[in-house]
Amino acid sequence: MIIFFNEDIKFKFQGKNNFKTWLNKVVDKEGFKIKDLNYIFCSDEYLHKINVDYLDHDTFTDVITFDNSEDENIIEGDIFISVERIEENSQTLNTVFDDELKRVIVHGLLHLCGHGDYSVEDKAEMRRLESEYMLLFKLF
Repeated sequence: MIIFFNEDIKFKFQGKNNFKTWLNKVVDKEGFKIKDLNYIFCSDEYLHKINVDYLDHDTFTDVITFDNSEDENIIEGDIFISVERIEENSQTLNTVFDDELKRVIVHGLLHLCGHGDYSVEDKAEMRRLESEYMLLFKLF
């Protein structure tokens, strides 16, 4: 089950069913199944507090993923996304907000599928997968 929430902001997330279909297709291609996946849209301040309190990182970020899975190949987790950071990223990167939102949504899911982004090589692979799966979204 995939659920989309707002935490401390008003954000109208459109096309939930298309996103659910897309995300299920992504995890299927990655060899996983979704049991419980929560996307929580929030402010920079809210996500910064999570970053400090739980990860001991005093920085702003666009996405934080918490893996709650107990079984191999089963996705259970919470993905927190700062809508403010998505807006700023889309302006900085000269992209459309919806495209940046999709990139961050799939980025968090790819972490739950075991993909990292710490090394230069991992970051390049993560970007490649994000782009590949964003193209898949256009089919829905």
